[in-house]
Amino acid sequence: MLINNIRKIAVKYLPIFADFRQRPVLVVGGGDVAARKIQLLMRAGAQIRVSAQGLCPMLTNIYHAGGLSWIGESFEPAMLDDVFLVIAATGNKKLNSIVAKCAEQRHLLINVVDTKQHCSCIFPAIIDRTPIVVAISTGGMAPVLARVLREKLESMLPNFLGPMAAMAGTWRGRVKQHIRSMAGRRRFWEKVLNGRFANLISRGRLEQAEQELELSLSANPENVGEVALVGAGPGDSGLLTLRGLQLLQQADVVLYDYLVSQEILDMVRREADQICVGKRAGSQSISMSQQEINLLIVTLAQQSKKVVRLKGGDPLIFGRGGEEMQAVAALGIPFQVVPGITAASGATAYAGIPLTHREYAQSLTLITGHMQDGAADLDWQALARVSQTLAIYMGVFNAAEISSKLIYHGRSAQTPVAVISRGTQSDQCVHIGTLAELESLAQGALTPALLVIGEVVSLHHEINWFGQQNLTSYKRTSSVVEMKD
Repeated sequence: MLINNIRKIAVKYLPIFADFRQRPVLVVGGGDVAARKIQLLMRAGAQIRVSAQGLCPMLTNIYHAGGLSWIGESFEPAMLDDVFLVIAATGNKKLNSIVAKCAEQRHLLINVVDTKQHCSCIFPAIIDRTPIVVAISTGGMAPVLARVLREKLESMLPNFLGPMAAMAGTWRGRVKQHIRSMAGRRRFWEKVLNGRFANLISRGRLEQAEQELELSLSANPENVGEVALVGAGPGDSGLLTLRGLQLLQQADVVLYDYLVSQEILDMVRREADQICVGKRAGSQSISMSQQEINLLIVTLAQQSKKVVRLKGGDPLIFGRGGEEMQAVAALGIPFQVVPGITAASGATAYAGIPLTHREYAQSLTLITGHMQDGAADLDWQALARVSQTLAIYMGVFNAAEISSKLIYHGRSAQTPVAVISRGTQSDQCVHIGTLAELESLAQGALTPALLVIGEVVSLHHEINWFGQQNLTSYKRTSSVVEMKD
């Protein structure tokens, strides 16, 4: 029940940055907690009004310095007139509740300290690199976790980010006049913010940094686009590489396959165009032929766009990535390749199946069950040798032939096998059996699916870690044993 409730949690608080300059805020309470809230609001330029029986020493000093208005000792609903935000920070729960109710009746944002159910807005943990501000919130569910995350991010975000953002802001107008296209401007900023300009800012050399901006702007940055071939991994968004994520955040357009999970697509830059160009295994519904995909990639790049070709797993392992990069290279378009975790590595790891093991397998062979002409013309004699693991991509529809060929050429019919469907994803399924049962195991398996053949599969019941481990076990005599996560 608890797990189901966690999965159903929806976004309750929309993160948004508000302009508090010269806007009145009412704070009910005059203690240390109220003082902390008031300090944050004063830094944002808010006009502070306080209703409290007394003021703590810190607020007393602020009051005498003219930093706040003490409008009364007792809360009155009329105090809510024309205010922008209300904060209840007293130790009196009944009074806090009254303040919250009155604010709600006036459709005002209300924050009641340490009483989540009365809050229509909350204060996040803040990392201040003005004008850059990072806010972290758990929706009031785990405030300590938010503080822990803040501590980690504080160490990751250098202090020079503020001056760098401020200088970039002063140059936005000039850059916009010089570079007409939005894509060109974004590439310009991506280049300077990751280059010598950033290095000079980090060393406090602001005048030299500004000169570097001038030089970069006069270097005619309206150049040809570029292409990045990125491996999305087997499905779990946590397995996407950091470099892959960076390129998804910089892309003008992303061409993706059906094998790319929605979790990965959600990481693409919001303004980028997303175009599906894939083909489902076993389906005649083709979005584009390979030649059409190649043409689309180079056409978009020639339009000065930053193109990401996003492919499931690793793009250079049975992914036709080499063919696509040949087309790009032939026209002299700049490109790069970001490898991904291939299905054989990712799916088996999540299924608790080591691809090699000193006692069971001293070699590994990766095979595709789908050839260019549709024929599986493989060296079956070599593949049937023992003490090796076979990882077969796109082999579900040829499982019967694979099983019969291997058995015919000498591989034991009792060799352990696994069919891993939608590996690394929340609905991953692992079907365990023997080589003789491979056809029945593959029938009805969700795609994408990976076939694993070899003695290492027998270790699944010992080291399966992803999901509920007690739902599966390996038995040579069983026909189908299924794990669902």
